[in-house]
Amino acid sequence: MKRLIPCIYLYQTKAVRGFRDKEVVSEDAVALARSYEDQDADALIVFDLSNGDAEHDAALDVMKEICAATQIPVIGAGNVKRMEDIKKILYTGCKQAVLNYDKDSNIALTEEVSKRFGKEKIAISFTAPETLNQQAALIREYVSDTIWIAKEHFGDLLEYLNEPTIAVIEDCILENMIELLKRPVIDALSGNAINQNAKEIHSLKAILKEDGVDVQSAEVKLSWSDLTPNADGLIPCIAQDYKTGEVLMLAYMNEESFQMTLNTGRMTYWSRSRKELWCKGDTSGHYQYVKSLTADCDKDTLLAKVQQIGAACHTGARSCFFNEIMAKEFKASENPLMVFEEVYKVIADRKVHPKEGSYTNYLFDKGVDKILKKLGEEATEIVIAAKNPNKNEVKYEMCDFLYHMMVLMVEQGVSWEEITTELANR
Repeated sequence: MKRLIPCIYLYQTKAVRGFRDKEVVSEDAVALARSYEDQDADALIVFDLSNGDAEHDAALDVMKEICAATQIPVIGAGNVKRMEDIKKILYTGCKQAVLNYDKDSNIALTEEVSKRFGKEKIAISFTAPETLNQQAALIREYVSDTIWIAKEHFGDLLEYLNEPTIAVIEDCILENMIELLKRPVIDALSGNAINQNAKEIHSLKAILKEDGVDVQSAEVKLSWSDLTPNADGLIPCIAQDYKTGEVLMLAYMNEESFQMTLNTGRMTYWSRSRKELWCKGDTSGHYQYVKSLTADCDKDTLLAKVQQIGAACHTGARSCFFNEIMAKEFKASENPLMVFEEVYKVIADRKVHPKEGSYTNYLFDKGVDKILKKLGEEATEIVIAAKNPNKNEVKYEMCDFLYHMMVLMVEQGVSWEEITTELANR
């Protein structure tokens, strides 16, 4: 399965153009990473080009933010001198950490870090393809992925590659990219060749599939001919936030907009008033990137789960559905995640807007040591309650523990989304 993998060259916490070119291409590397995910990238490589320990620590913080903000696998590389550096990269949430095989000291680390963290967590990078032959036995036993940092005039060196490799290439025209991906030894393309074509990744995958290249993409199980449009040849489509389940908007598709949506990965509708195709976000920048598209039982209505950038509604509201007609009271506990989020918001608000007599503010005022002491006490209370036959005692103590845990989360700046993302990654 061939992959298209953008990369971020991280220097002084900003994304720069390349290894040697430090021109800033994005002040916000995390936002850039999210945009690559939205554009259907299969993974992301982050190269840390920092100098010195302080810059390296700051780069690791950015890597952690990138891993928390995206769902695609992140590969972390750069500034590895000892096993501890591999551990730090993996602890940011990166799927893999990279050993630089241009350095003998990194080659010497291979067996140790592979046994410590697992072969699947270790990748290597190299500039000289003959490295693969020289270290073949070591790589085969202890390394999961190989990353070739290809220099200029790399074509003549392809013959040295004998194992599937991620090729990081600085410049490459579309035709050559397709030809490279057809080669058995090229597992994936990365580098500026992909970065500069990031907006076309989804379309490029469609071209590659037509050309017989097996790429990582969602399988399309229903075509337009399987659906049931109305008398005007349209099908209503409901857009829903793929994370929260919030209903965002309703619009219509015709056959052309349906196909455009599948080809580009961006929600494209048919405007009934303007009588034209309408790619959501082309004017506002508020794109909707498709996560899934599903038809109902009669196949005459579509549900799109999307990554919504900005507001879905033309009024600037997040959702078009804000004009309340009637509402009955219901228990918030029917949505457990909402309960956690609401309690967290109350605690976070107490920290910003202290309230006299608030126990939460008392804990914040006393500081982290007091919060940790209470958290330890509540954990012990759970253990004691669990030895008793009444499960309600365990329930009450767990609630106390979770409350104090959320106070600590707010104090440390950890969100529920970060927690659930970490759990999902495990």
